[in-house]
Amino acid sequence: MVLSAASPAGAAVTVLTAPSWSAPLGPSELADVLTKLRQWTPYDGETVLDDIGAVLDDVLPPQDVLGDLAVRLCGHLARLADIAVATEAGQEDLEADRLVQQARAVCAQQAPVAQVPTVGQLRQLAWAVNELLERLTVLGCIREAA
Repeated sequence: MVLSAASPAGAAVTVLTAPSWSAPLGPSELADVLTKLRQWTPYDGETVLDDIGAVLDDVLPPQDVLGDLAVRLCGHLARLADIAVATEAGQEDLEADRLVQQARAVCAQQAPVAQVPTVGQLRQLAWAVNELLERLTVLGCIREAA
């Protein structure tokens, strides 16, 4: 905003003022953002591959870790689906879109955490993670893990 005023000597003086600023989020919204930031964990391709390998290997992991593996695999699927959406891979690639929809469906079918998943359910999860991971790597949305 520009204001014009007269100086004591009678000369015109131009004064520039900035528009008033207001915070885009209130205190409760900022607290929510902070909580989400604290819960966030970065994508770790090696951990994803380790979990896929543990499930698809000929020798299954012990029964007591199957529930944890299912939770981690669903987390990997959700994170990969988020990456696909954020990079607009599903809009540009029909196969990526199909895999994102499949990932969401597979996670929605999972048994409650109190139940131990079956070997078939775990392998279905691992295959869904593996396929989406490979497609996003081919599209350049993520770097290939070692």
